[in-house]
Order: sequence, then C-alpha cells, then structure tokens
Amino acid sequence: MTHSDDSSPFNPLPPVVILLFLGVVIPEIAFFLGSKGLIGGPQAVGWRQAMIQDYGFSGDILRWMIGNGMYPPEQLLRFITYPFLHGGFSEMLFAAALLLAMGKFVGEVFRPMALLAAFLIPSLCGALVYGLVARDNPWLYGAFPGIYGLIGAFTYLLWLKLGQQGANQARAFLLIGFLMGAQLLFSLLFGGTMRWVADLTGFLTGFAASFVLRPGGWAKLRARLLQR
Repeated sequence: MTHSDDSSPFNPLPPVVILLFLGVVIPEIAFFLGSKGLIGGPQAVGWRQAMIQDYGFSGDILRWMIGNGMYPPEQLLRFITYPFLHGGFSEMLFAAALLLAMGKFVGEVFRPMALLAAFLIPSLCGALVYGLVARDNPWLYGAFPGIYGLIGAFTYLLWLKLGQQGANQARAFLLIGFLMGAQLLFSLLFGGTMRWVADLTGFLTGFAASFVLRPGGWAKLRARLLQR
C-alpha cells in the first residue's frame, strides 16, 4: 500500500511575523514609488523624511515630555511606529530578512501574542533608553531594536537548550557577540550613531522578557516567587 505525504519540510511563518514583515516593507515600497514619481505627485519625494518626523522616535520629544510632565498620545505613538520606518531600501531589506529569520525561530516556540511582545517591548525599551542616553542623536527609526529583542528571545531559547543538554550555555551568546562586535567595528571605521544603545537594550529586554513570555513562563516565575 502506498500513501501520499503532503507535509512540507518547511514550517510556515507565523502570521504575526508576516504582519510585522508587511509593516516593515509596505512603507518602503510607498517611498520608492513616490521617489520615482509613480504615486503621490511631486510632494511624494519628501515622504520618507516627513514620515520620520511625524512617526519616528525623537529623544528631544521624550525629554520634553518628561520635563513637562505631559504625554500626548500622538507623541507616545512614536514608540510603536518608529520600527516600521527606515532610512533606505537596503536598510529595510536587511531588517526584513533578519525579522523573518528570527521571527520564524522564535515563533516555533512562542505563542503569537508572546512573539509580538518579544518584538514590541524591546522596541519600546530600546527607544526609551536611547532617548535618555543618546542626546546628540535625537532621531531613531528602524526595526532593529525589536529584531534584537527577537535575537534576545532566540538566545534565551538556545541558552535553555544548552543547559538541558549539559553544554556550555555561554555559547548561546555567540550570535549577539558577533553582531554587536561587527556593529562596533563598523562605527569605529566609518562613523556612526548611538543606535547600538537601542539595539543592545532591545536584546537585553528580549532575553529578560523571555523568562515570562515563553510557554508556561509566567506560571513558573510565579511559582518560584511563591516559594520564597
């Protein structure tokens, strides 16, 4: 007897990852078409800069809000919208590729809402720390703090797996060590901003949040706290 096997060797991407991917790609497509004069008319050439000013994250605005004790919703919205704007097509392409890869790995373990939180919470924390520290670099945009959050979640899962296997858990941090080292070298050679502050904060937040975001994580954390 023969029977067919329709199962695919590749697991489909989680819908959350697809939505985040579209959120990263669609604005860049609009900017590209506008720069070519295909949509939006003459004013479309300045769409990218206008969107960054309207929806990018500004450290100056953050410090103004803290200093005045006022938090307008349209300004707080920047914490959520800045990851979906990029400085150029190549930057977006690299971010989209990393987002798909890390989102797929983490999405194989995390539930959809936990996966979304592993992107958004590091994005928010990365912007907050960046805004307080990087005073000479007021604007922040791009998905990388959130992606580094997913790398933090991936590192956590690998760290757990290596611990269960009795292997050296420090190996789990090789990826982030390589990425941050390459970013530092690039900044030293070619000059750069302090966006690495947001990226590193995103990674640390993603790693720490994974203790709760992983399946059963909150229940295990609560049980440990009750035992003390």
